[in-house]
Amino acid sequence: MPAQGSAMRLLYQASSGDAWFLIKDGAGDVAVEHRPNAPSGGQPSRIGLLDFLAAGSGKPEQRALMRLIGTLVESAPAGPERA
Repeated sequence: MPAQGSAMRLLYQASSGDAWFLIKDGAGDVAVEHRPNAPSGGQPSRIGLLDFLAAGSGKPEQRALMRLIGTLVESAPAGPERA
């Protein structure tokens, strides 16, 4: 459960059970949290949003984030272009 003043959204869940969440903390910082599946025994880890995107390896969790970002554009009203 996220801390008070923060929010999280499931970004991607792998068939292995690993999950990635988009996290916004109380200060407004955004990160991606990876929660490994229970059998792996790994600990959750966070990476800053820019670092996550910069990795650019095209993994399913990165593609899921790009699709989510794309929905923001699709739902935004068209407006005049600005230079």
